[in-house]
Amino acid sequence: MADEHSDTTPAWIENSALTAPALLGAAAGLLLGDLMHRGARRGLGLGLGILGVAALTPFVVGGVTGLITGPRSKVGVRRRIQSIRDGGFGTPDLQEVDEELREQGLI
Repeated sequence: MADEHSDTTPAWIENSALTAPALLGAAAGLLLGDLMHRGARRGLGLGLGILGVAALTPFVVGGVTGLITGPRSKVGVRRRIQSIRDGGFGTPDLQEVDEELREQGLI
């Protein structure tokens, strides 16, 4: 549990690291906008937009699954309670060993 709070990176560093690519992309777009033909700009813009959406997809999926199955959702609470209830029964991997020991009469 101590590892959760050991991150000492200031928030402003994370924010600047997240906004830097967007700022660089906007600057490049402003500088190169007039140098390219209109058709080339449109294709490049669409391609970069699709790549941007593809890059954001894991974060969106992770956020949605966190909301649905996270520890504060109904499903997460049920999963936690079930794991607490099943905690005393042992793991499925050891059940085969227990069965073999019972067959041999060692248990």
